[in-house]
Amino acid sequence: MLAAVLAAFLIWLIAVPVYAWTRIERVDDTPSGDRPGNQPGTTFLLVGSDSREGLTKAERKKLGTGRTEGQRTDTIMILSIPPGGEPALVSVPRDSYVPIPGNGTNKINAAYAFGGPELLVQTVEQNTGLRIDAYTEIGFGGFASVINALGGIEMCLPKAIKDKDSHIDLPKGCQTLDGTNALGYVRMRKADPLGDLGRVQRQRQMLAAVAKESVSPLTVINPVRYWNVSTATADAITIGQDTSFVEMVKMANAMRKVSGDHGITITVPVADANAGTSVGSAVIWDEQGAADVFDAIARGDTSALEKYAK
Repeated sequence: MLAAVLAAFLIWLIAVPVYAWTRIERVDDTPSGDRPGNQPGTTFLLVGSDSREGLTKAERKKLGTGRTEGQRTDTIMILSIPPGGEPALVSVPRDSYVPIPGNGTNKINAAYAFGGPELLVQTVEQNTGLRIDAYTEIGFGGFASVINALGGIEMCLPKAIKDKDSHIDLPKGCQTLDGTNALGYVRMRKADPLGDLGRVQRQRQMLAAVAKESVSPLTVINPVRYWNVSTATADAITIGQDTSFVEMVKMANAMRKVSGDHGITITVPVADANAGTSVGSAVIWDEQGAADVFDAIARGDTSALEKYAK
């Protein structure tokens, strides 16, 4: 009897993610033209878009997403999984001022608006020299639904945060954030003295917490929670046309490591976080520091990034 129960449980653990995999939307993310050659390890582009698609007027109001038409990238991260050593999660400030192929120089998040995932991948590759092997994207509504499926995420705030634009009013201290408050927490920047740089730090913190909670024993042994989290995640994300199941498993495992003490988290080194440009205030990368970071990833040597970790 016990053996039968264990067998059924193992089948459930395997069948749910396999079924969820069939529900994931795919998108063409492969740029045309010259691309960086193959590099050691696997490099992912993780994108949080500001898409309001599928949200009702009431949901937009509740989540504080506004009415902006079109779509830009609210979050951009590069996840490097080297052949050996620790994975590295690198935040790319969305206001980074970079050349966008065929569109002059602009904030990097505009690349998605101009040409979708394909142009965004091309922009990242041409400005970093990195070959993007896999692509994953999540929108506002999907992010909130995954957080709610997990029963919320605990965050410890060093001080109270009140931000009208993000619809949050959070007290100081440790607390469980539901999907609405979690979305506001990672999007807020006007009330953060560090602006976009503070924002990317919170985004990494939240993403790591979600990854850790998603594979926690509480999630895996609870059939209802396991189902809800698996299907909510599948419905929330969009992946590259050629991104494989094995790559997604590798990404999940790497994020689990990053959420603990076995990964490196950094932001692309910045020379000016508030530079005046033709497209408004933007972020200028530290040319040498950024080159060092991208060269290390291209070599598959994430240990060289530790000096940039804070």
